[in-house]
Amino acid sequence: MTTSRHKILAHLKKTRSASAREIARALKLSAPNVRHHLSVLCSDGRVEMTAVHNREGRGRPEKMYSLSEAALGDNLSALAQALLAEAGSKISMEAVACHLLEEKQFTGQPINKRLALLVERLNEMHYQARWEAGAGGPRVIFGRCPYARVIEGHPEICTMDAALLKNALAREVSSLKKNEVPTKGLCPFIFQIG
Repeated sequence: MTTSRHKILAHLKKTRSASAREIARALKLSAPNVRHHLSVLCSDGRVEMTAVHNREGRGRPEKMYSLSEAALGDNLSALAQALLAEAGSKISMEAVACHLLEEKQFTGQPINKRLALLVERLNEMHYQARWEAGAGGPRVIFGRCPYARVIEGHPEICTMDAALLKNALAREVSSLKKNEVPTKGLCPFIFQIG
């Protein structure tokens, strides 16, 4: 990322909201240059246009920009960490899986449709999942773990992942080690469906 974009992000973090003209003036950059960088930052989701103001009732209205919710971040990983620590062994990861994925939507569907729907739902939860056919039955592969920021302290979350699959597919699920599957570059979250 260019230095100008870093400066624009830092300025928006400090001011909360600003127009391209205000940013250009504050950072001593040209307005067209700032508008270009704002366009790039908006397209990649770090900045969003929040309003259009007509300054002093004359001239062209100005677009106001601020950091996006994604760029601002949240404190959910700290909250999850604290809740998991407080709940300890009293929490049932299988019950949590039931809350995350409504099993009724899968009932009565053939396995291929269940797998497709499951992958769709998992990807809505940021797993970057896919499924593939295998000699021993289908495999579900997670491209990433959306709980990576808390999983080190709470590996029991992995049992929730297996429960999600088992509940949705109504079949036994076993976790495979990465070296058992010849798929280079994938995350080690691979589940064999029985």
